[in-house]
Amino acid sequence: MKLEFIPLDKLVVSKANMRYGRKAPDVSDILPTVRSRGVIQPVIVRPNCAAPKAEDGAYEIIAGSRRFHAARIVAEERRAARDGAAEADADMALLPCAILDAGDDAAAVEASLIENLARLDPDEVTQWETFTRLVKEGRKVEDIAATFGLPDLAVRRVLALGNLLPAIRELYRREEIDATTVRHLTMASKSQQKAWLALADDPDSYVPTGHQLKAWLFGGQSIPARHALFDIEASGLATVADLFGDDRYVADADAFWTAQNAAIKAKRAAYVEQGWADAIIVPPSDHFSTWEYEKAGKRKGGRVYFDVRASGEVIVHEGYISRREAARLAKAEGSENGVGGGQKSTRPEVTSTMQTYIDLHRHAAVRAVMLSHPRIALRLMVAHAITGSHLWSVKPEPQRTSNDEVRESIDNSRAEATFDEHRRAVLAVLGFSPEEPTVTGGNGDDYGVVGVFQRLLDLPDMVVMDVIAIVMGETLASGSAAVEAVGMEIGVDMTRYWQADDAFFELIRDREVLTRIVTEVAGESVASANRQEKTKTQKRIVRDHLDGTNGRDRRENWVPRWMAFPPTAYTARGGVGTVSAHAKAQAAREVERRTPGDDDPDPSAPGTVMALPDPDEEAGTDRLAA
Repeated sequence: MKLEFIPLDKLVVSKANMRYGRKAPDVSDILPTVRSRGVIQPVIVRPNCAAPKAEDGAYEIIAGSRRFHAARIVAEERRAARDGAAEADADMALLPCAILDAGDDAAAVEASLIENLARLDPDEVTQWETFTRLVKEGRKVEDIAATFGLPDLAVRRVLALGNLLPAIRELYRREEIDATTVRHLTMASKSQQKAWLALADDPDSYVPTGHQLKAWLFGGQSIPARHALFDIEASGLATVADLFGDDRYVADADAFWTAQNAAIKAKRAAYVEQGWADAIIVPPSDHFSTWEYEKAGKRKGGRVYFDVRASGEVIVHEGYISRREAARLAKAEGSENGVGGGQKSTRPEVTSTMQTYIDLHRHAAVRAVMLSHPRIALRLMVAHAITGSHLWSVKPEPQRTSNDEVRESIDNSRAEATFDEHRRAVLAVLGFSPEEPTVTGGNGDDYGVVGVFQRLLDLPDMVVMDVIAIVMGETLASGSAAVEAVGMEIGVDMTRYWQADDAFFELIRDREVLTRIVTEVAGESVASANRQEKTKTQKRIVRDHLDGTNGRDRRENWVPRWMAFPPTAYTARGGVGTVSAHAKAQAAREVERRTPGDDDPDPSAPGTVMALPDPDEEAGTDRLAA
């Protein structure tokens, strides 16, 4: 590469330049500098291969179209100001140029895009046009990604715009439709895209956008391919991928359900063969609520329930009977033991009062000695927390929501994936079925408690602690002050587990709140300049800053005030449940941590311990290591 000053009239914009064929670019931002100091940074050119021999010495601009246009404007201004005197604008008629070798179109296209990406962010449609030309020149996706320092997925996302009709790409270029709408349109067939454009052109028609568009495309059923219980590749069932390529959806819902129902029936038959009393399929119109049932093993007539969701997901609940059946079973067992019933039984060895006497004394002795065996007490407590008893009523947090987007957001979150991975490990350690949706939720009988207790006795302390963390996580009430208290104590960093998604932006409806979020993310000057803009535009500004796209500075590690620990509100209007729950937790914390009186020992002082009498000197030491 060599540097030369080349006359403006010997330069043209190359077809390899990413801005070729478009209207003259906006140069208002660089024009003052070019007027005062000229073009300082060389444009990138190569010999004009398409020029006729009569125009030898002509060059085409690979990168620097805006500087070229600005230089021409300034040259015309000076020529006009000096009555066209050629010698007066001779310097301005020359442009500093870095000359490439001729012939390598792919290298020229890359140079153009790299140059422009470093200065004025092109829109995604322009990137698509340029990336497509590179692919035609023989570049692979990995090569393009490496050249521009982008992830492979980002390049594939841009190239996926090729699935769109030109009219839709143009709407996106002009920012008349948002990224979520475009993402879903890339999954549409050409006929569906034409139908959507017809709706967009009709002012009296409803135009589905965002998540509503996904339901429109799939006839109300957008079924992720990952929910298939059968081999979706071997089935030959057609699937379509979204713009990002990380989700696939089945193209034919009816064909999916035919194959899915067959797979469910096969799994049902397998469970019945294993000895379960029955395997019941709960259709999408119904819902299986674990709190309406109790756990029961095979020997007690436990059944398996297939909870089939409209999304195609199938959740298997192993070993359950209804609460009414459980009560009936308990009554029958009582009758067999001589409690109730009309049959005359033989006279028992002890009276009922004597049995009570024996039970209470043994109970008192066991809990007294257990004071010296906290390791045993801990495991027994965990067994009760998992299976329940007539004194323990334990049920997992159902995480209910009627909003599909919120459900999808939670299911795909990093926090949920992390918790589910550890839950599966605990299920395996306890010998539970990997199909169980939760660790918690037993049938409450003695056998269940004792069975889990015996399993826990064989586990080391650290593994038991892992079990406790899962059980407590499953039974921690969403939206409670307990969540706030724990979050404050352990220091939860929400930036590690949450980032703004489509569901979050869809749920922001309050204009005052949105304006303050724009201020928080983009700064006061940007918020003030866009205060009167539509909420759609303001949300786009926030998205761009969070993603670092469309020329916006990237805003790292942002979470809305409601999400942070501790949470706060954006207005003085109140009505934020998270903030109210935190206030309760904070009040309780202040009461418990008040300054102790002169006569009271400070429980937090070093060396302070609770003195307990040793109920049994022969019990030995069996305490958990500190």
